[in-house]
Amino acid sequence: MASRADDEKFFKERGFGQSIGFGHWPAILIVDLVKAFTDANRPLGAALDTQIESTNKLIATARPKGIPLIFSTVAYDEVSVKDAGIWALKQSGVTSLIAGTDGPDIDPRLDRKSGDVLLAKKYASCFFGTDLTSRLVNRRVDTLIITGCTTSGCVRASAVDACQSGFRPIVVPEAVGDRSKLAHDQSLFDLNQKYADVVPLDATLQYIRSLDQAS
Repeated sequence: MASRADDEKFFKERGFGQSIGFGHWPAILIVDLVKAFTDANRPLGAALDTQIESTNKLIATARPKGIPLIFSTVAYDEVSVKDAGIWALKQSGVTSLIAGTDGPDIDPRLDRKSGDVLLAKKYASCFFGTDLTSRLVNRRVDTLIITGCTTSGCVRASAVDACQSGFRPIVVPEAVGDRSKLAHDQSLFDLNQKYADVVPLDATLQYIRSLDQAS
């Protein structure tokens, strides 16, 4: 069975894993850090305390620069969750995301302000069925710094769609989490090889600090 080192060597030899790099202006995309996902006792939940802490460090550094902060949530308007489509057939836990319950609420430990964007979605990617692309274009964003959950689900889907939409996806490993460590680790590896740059928190903070304040 191939080891992680073997896989890294193989992909490198084939030309994978090259750096996309940071662009001229970023937005921070905080994916689904809502109560349904951050409460480990709920069906879709996991312990994401350290990810919230890391995300708040990014927020605190980005806000004074005028960098857009975009929080996403998942909410279903129908009690039957028919607006979740066939996804509801795959995971019964979507019923914990019904609008009007506290499941879709942003975790109160996050430093969210009234002027921050709240993006409501129904599927994995923050791009699918939303106006995220136009929001980013309007703000002249070319780099999307991604935090949140889950690494193997909505984070991955959003990073892939960011790449496909012409934005530079930067996934911060300390700020993303999953219910499964195996799924988390494999997703970070695969994203870094093919779709995104996985950039440590300190390096990402350094990039943000290097930017001029938005005019």
